[in-house]
Amino acid sequence: MTEKAIRLIALDMDGTLLNHDHEVSEANKQAIAKALEQDIHVVLSTGRGWDTCHPYAKILKLTSYLVTVNGGQIWNMNGELLKQQLLDPEKMEAMFQLANDSELEFWMMSTTRVFRERPDDFRNYEWLKFGCNSLDKEKLDQLVEDLSYMEGLELTNSLPTNVEVNPEGVSKADSLQFVCREIGITMDEIMAVGDSLNDIKMIQEAGVGVAMGNAQEAIKNVANHVTETNENDGVAKAIERFALRTHA
Repeated sequence: MTEKAIRLIALDMDGTLLNHDHEVSEANKQAIAKALEQDIHVVLSTGRGWDTCHPYAKILKLTSYLVTVNGGQIWNMNGELLKQQLLDPEKMEAMFQLANDSELEFWMMSTTRVFRERPDDFRNYEWLKFGCNSLDKEKLDQLVEDLSYMEGLELTNSLPTNVEVNPEGVSKADSLQFVCREIGITMDEIMAVGDSLNDIKMIQEAGVGVAMGNAQEAIKNVANHVTETNENDGVAKAIERFALRTHA
């Protein structure tokens, strides 16, 4: 584990920072406020888009960067888009067809909206992410197998019951490397906290990688530390243990 001081905390949102009611606990808010007081950057690193991420960042009074759509977009807090990677419209249409044929629940995130039905023309939009959700593990496994034959895709999940697809090479870790260059720090000065496969690379590459108590087993296996669950202020406990320079 790194001996360097933590200068940036990267936090996944759903299943990590947020509880099951999609709220930030008071303990998590206080720990983040303490980190900000010590000039530690706090970056939300999420599969969510800007619209459902930025309001939380404002509440927490964050001033740094936002990594959204699993790393498909990087923003500053002024709403300026710094980096973006898009999926090919033809690949989006092919993925839609696979999901539709398998009768899977799906969503498709463009730069302007989220679709849960076929758009008028896939070429009319810029595509960020494709996702499918199902309690039928066999159907999901088959989808992953089918998608594995398509080039240029990055497959992950944000829950054990879903599959998420970004352009190849897109990850929260890659986006955090970009943020590090902007700030002038290195990945070993980051503490990254998450619970799902879309967090695994940033947890592996961070100086301190923390898995939530409710994390998928693969995440716990690669993390330096397993904290409490998202219902028991796991983020606050990790910040206090690894990031804050002094303890009251």
